[in-house]
Amino acid sequence: MSKKAIILQIFGRVQGVGFRYYTQKKAEELDIKGYVRNRPDGSVYIVAEGSPDALESFVYWCEEGPSWARVSKVEKQEIPPNGHKQFEIR
Repeated sequence: MSKKAIILQIFGRVQGVGFRYYTQKKAEELDIKGYVRNRPDGSVYIVAEGSPDALESFVYWCEEGPSWARVSKVEKQEIPPNGHKQFEIR
């Protein structure tokens, strides 16, 4: 199985609403590795690695986020896989 990796930057009301916690739960459910962190500009930054199908499902979920979040924009960029071993909140 070939792995792919992406960077996502999520904009909107995405801090202080459990976005990182639920992102980690969804990533673990889909066997995605990488990390999520808040950025000073109010966005959420995600590095995700996994199978193409899992990443597609993950991106779809990130476009909505948890019920308290209001996602206004998602920027996506493909990157080379880095061999992350787990998905963590940073």
